[in-house]
Amino acid sequence: MQNWTLLHAVSDLAAAPLNRIAEVLRDATLPFVQASALIIFTEECTGRPQKKAGDEGVVSRVSITELDRLGSALPGEGPWRTSAVIAGQEREVLALGFAPSQALLVLTDPSVAGGSEGEEALRLLDYLWRLTARRIQEKVTDAPPSYLLESRAASAERIRVTAELIDQHSTTLETLLAALRSTSMNDAAARASVTDLAVKALVDLRTVSDRTSDLVEEPVATAFERLREDLRPLMHFSNIDMQFIEPPANGRALPGEVAHAARAVVRGLVLAIAEQPDVRRVRAQWDCDGENLLINVRDDGLGALTPDSPSIARLQQRVQAVDGRMSLEVMQGWGADISVVLPLDPPASPAGDVAAWDLAPRELEVLQLLTAGQRNRSIAGALHISENTVKFHVRNLFRKLNVRSRTEAIALAHSAGLR
Repeated sequence: MQNWTLLHAVSDLAAAPLNRIAEVLRDATLPFVQASALIIFTEECTGRPQKKAGDEGVVSRVSITELDRLGSALPGEGPWRTSAVIAGQEREVLALGFAPSQALLVLTDPSVAGGSEGEEALRLLDYLWRLTARRIQEKVTDAPPSYLLESRAASAERIRVTAELIDQHSTTLETLLAALRSTSMNDAAARASVTDLAVKALVDLRTVSDRTSDLVEEPVATAFERLREDLRPLMHFSNIDMQFIEPPANGRALPGEVAHAARAVVRGLVLAIAEQPDVRRVRAQWDCDGENLLINVRDDGLGALTPDSPSIARLQQRVQAVDGRMSLEVMQGWGADISVVLPLDPPASPAGDVAAWDLAPRELEVLQLLTAGQRNRSIAGALHISENTVKFHVRNLFRKLNVRSRTEAIALAHSAGLR
């Protein structure tokens, strides 16, 4: 009976979409290991690095910082039993890593049988986790258009939420620091101690912001090196000479979904080219112009690649998912030359969306600065007005845009093309 249970679990995991893979893994592991919640943390999924199932009190509050800290302390791939702060509370956890993608699995409040039965349960857990981690790798590597679109939307939303948190907590902590540094307070030791705590909290908050940026952006040189590693097996087992022309090391960082799309497109082009006769050399080049990632792939075959082939049509869909363009020039007897342009910023919506809000000139200025991530104090300084006046304009913006928070206002402004 247990063998059939395991086979069904393997089948379900092999077919699970990314947005349900945590739920499917939890269902698969419950017969072997009981836990209040299951959390997967993988930086390969730029849009949704956390995949969670179980106790809502845990999965709704667990943070990237907590998972990052636990993953850094993991002595190996596990399973590792320890205690850690998860969802703001010290808990018993069972953690497993996956070295190829640096993914992390965390089970909170785990219950495992003792003796040989428990050892067998942990082996099954490890097996199912490795299968899941590889499934995630494969899905991200494929980078279908639906994944790229979801990733772009989720990445933008996380940046907006982080900007709001920074605005809220930085102002509070800066006020606290000003009060504690006041000369009217005579308890110097207490003042110094609390000041240190507040400074540390500010640093932690900035670290969360930086960490979020790291998850949604990838240095262009790093992204290109990952492409090279992905294509290394093809270079090793084929007779094709693969040449790489690297982008400038100081080029603009790529949004995560653009980096994934770029690697997927180049891999797909190289595989399509490798199927053509008499191809001996392929050259892949990346460059940046500050606004776009420019990709060029060229081969020395007979020019048999056609724009209407199924493989090229699929790649066109991936390029279009991130608002890019791809052109194919085939030279009979000389090979193919493919150019791809991937914008690094989402497209702007028609300006009519903004006009419909009927904003006063000053309100539009405040909204633009708000959308750029500026805090009230910074907006006041930029516009030479008081913070109270900024708050007044923000309240008016909420009313005219029919939103209830800065996050909603920023999201709506982004959708209308404001930058």
